[in-house]
Amino acid sequence: MKLGNMLAGAVLLIAQQAFAAPPAKAVLLDFSSSALIDNASAKAMLAEGIPAKVWKVYPASKWGFVSQVEGGITTAGTCVVTARVMMVPLTGTLKAVLFRPEKIATSFDALTGATAGKCQALARAKLGEALESVVSSLVKS
Repeated sequence: MKLGNMLAGAVLLIAQQAFAAPPAKAVLLDFSSSALIDNASAKAMLAEGIPAKVWKVYPASKWGFVSQVEGGITTAGTCVVTARVMMVPLTGTLKAVLFRPEKIATSFDALTGATAGKCQALARAKLGEALESVVSSLVKS
C-alpha cells in the first residue's frame, strides 16, 4: 500500500473521531425558555458543539453540560436574550449534576424591532457563542 493512501486513511479516521457524537451516557441538560429555543434543539447544539477532545479530557462519566437560554421580546419590541453554558461535575453514584460549575460562559444581546423568529435566531446564536467559549477554554483546537 502506498504511503499516501495510508496517510489519507489515518487523516480520515482522526477527522471522524474529532467530530464524533458525544458518548452515549453524556449528561446534557437544558433549562431554556421554550419561547426562545426548544429543549431538543438546545441539547442537539450541545451535542454537536462539544468535540470528542473534550470528552477525552473530561469523561462523560464525571462531567456534564447544562445550557440555559432566557429572555424574550419586551413591550417596546426589543428582543433581549442571555445564554449560559456550564460544565458541571456529576455525583459519584447517581450521576446527578452538582451545581458547582467548573467552567461557565454567558453571552447576551438585544435586538430592536425583532420578530419572534429573529429573537429565536438570536437565542441560537448566543447559545452557540457561550458553548464555543466554554469549549475553547477546555481544549485548544
